[in-house]
Amino acid sequence: MKYLNLLFAAMLVMSSAFASPGAHGPNGEHLDGQAAASGATSSVPRVETFTEAFELLGHLSGGELSIMIDRYETNEPVLGGVLEVQYKDLKAKAKFHADLGDYAVDDTKFLAAISKPGTHALLFTLVAGEESDLLEGTLTVPQAADDRGHGHGFNRRWLLAGVAALVLAATAIFVVRRRRHAKEI
Repeated sequence: MKYLNLLFAAMLVMSSAFASPGAHGPNGEHLDGQAAASGATSSVPRVETFTEAFELLGHLSGGELSIMIDRYETNEPVLGGVLEVQYKDLKAKAKFHADLGDYAVDDTKFLAAISKPGTHALLFTLVAGEESDLLEGTLTVPQAADDRGHGHGFNRRWLLAGVAALVLAATAIFVVRRRRHAKEI
């Protein structure tokens, strides 16, 4: 019985050695990556900034830079204003979407420039009725994931763990059989 427990332990070690690297969840997400280690975090590039009068939150996804603007003191949305975004020498006017209450930049040249990995200093010029303000923010776009380095490639330590587990299992089987054969004689 003791040897069967040893065999069972070896099989457990062997199965975890082959199942762990590159593990995926039910929707294909990586369970061994950065997001799993730090909790559920969004990889969508975001920009947040505020002044005494306004606060701004923008995210880059779906082929646009979507921007929400609220009054800082009351959190009341700023609707129907005029918003322009500048990055280096590029400027783009944001379109106001009354149905969603957001502003969106969809200028392809502007989006191509701010979609590159790195940090991008943005300047937002807002005119809302009689008020106007300049808001500065930084959009951080993470480096694109490299498919070769995300856990599916050859990993020597898992191979060594698997070989060690196989050797342990074979040894346990050999010892059990030898003892049974000795009892029969």
